Amino acid sequence: MIARIGMDWKRTISVGVMMVCMGISGMRASQLLIPMDDSQSNHLKAYGMAFWLLEQEVEIEWLLNYRGGSFLMPNLTTLVQECVIRGISHQVIADVQAQQILVEIADPESNTERVKLEVAPKIAVYSPDGKQPWDDAVTLVLTYAEIPYDVIYDAQIMGEILPKYDWLHLHHEDFTGQYGKFYRSYRSAAWYQNEVQRQEGMARTLGFEKVSVMKRNVALQIRDFVLGGGFLFTMCSGTDSFDIALAAEEVDICESVFDGDPTDARASKALDFNRALAFQDYQLITDPMVYEFSEIDATEEHTKTKQLNDFFTLFDFSAKWDIIPTMLTQSHERVIPGFMGQTTAFRKQYIRPDVTIMAETKSTRSAKYIHGTLGLGQWTYYGGHDPEDYRHMVNDPPTDLNLHPNSAGYRLILNNILFPAARKKERKT
Repeated sequence: MIARIGMDWKRTISVGVMMVCMGISGMRASQLLIPMDDSQSNHLKAYGMAFWLLEQEVEIEWLLNYRGGSFLMPNLTTLVQECVIRGISHQVIADVQAQQILVEIADPESNTERVKLEVAPKIAVYSPDGKQPWDDAVTLVLTYAEIPYDVIYDAQIMGEILPKYDWLHLHHEDFTGQYGKFYRSYRSAAWYQNEVQRQEGMARTLGFEKVSVMKRNVALQIRDFVLGGGFLFTMCSGTDSFDIALAAEEVDICESVFDGDPTDARASKALDFNRALAFQDYQLITDPMVYEFSEIDATEEHTKTKQLNDFFTLFDFSAKWDIIPTMLTQSHERVIPGFMGQTTAFRKQYIRPDVTIMAETKSTRSAKYIHGTLGLGQWTYYGGHDPEDYRHMVNDPPTDLNLHPNSAGYRLILNNILFPAARKKERKT
């Protein structure tokens, strides 16, 4: 069963009505600019507004590096009203002003670019049905921004549902079959025991002898999704554990407390890094009493850094030549407060040379935000658990995004949501 999570459709108008409105507005002498610099009152809702327009088949312009990555769209009365309802700052500008902006952006000396967004991507979130003792930043911000998505999990993925979607997020997950390496601290907790039983039951239902084998096969399906042109985004342990599962396709890396038999004695040496997306040349940490998967994660370095000194910096890219990382790093802030997670950041010595590092934490010299390609698709890894909760612990309450409408850390997630809309593909069927 697929759970559909969506916005308040009471305000949604039909595509037909929207098209009529656009026809009437053909004689307009103005356009609507949604600025995304410090003047914007709600950056996160602005992304939801852009997504809503794409669902109504209204094309919009994403003005990269112009006032924080602003949006330019038709000036329709309905849209203005929607901005007011959602609390989004907006400006009605004359057509001549809009043209002046576009001329400025086109200047080869200006590090700006315009990107046309055409079709709303179909979004899926890989997440279990049951409640877990932590929250997921992506589902929090999708809900807050009023962007609809489907929830799918192992059974749906093994049922080959992924080609239906354009964009997939991996909820806080362990794809190695080691139950998040929570064994030392939580093996007696009811939620942990229930999770083990649920995962083992799912593995049996799907015909797998072990959870680790099931998760590995799910990871392979996700890799094929990217190869075929899909967009993958993941955070926290959904990054390195996914990559490790791919590299360990033919290796048992789980100790007996997880799967009933010992790990391969040569597990680290038997990894095939060419099968993975982002990392290479690292050593595994298979000890079940150590809360870590491998050498990739830089959490240890971050624990030695005071929160007030923990920041990561977005790199500047050429908007006209490096358009993809430019889209993914649109923000009104270039230096962003850091935040920890089970996987907080990535040690740069283990990142493959073909991967683009988009942000780093200088105090620890670790990469926070990375991107790459695989086949026809794209993937992004974002270290940390919650951009507005520095150290989110098990059973902590979810972040209230009403208190953080201008979160630069959460903006990076939403950049990835809109990214697929910039590619001209037939996604309407």
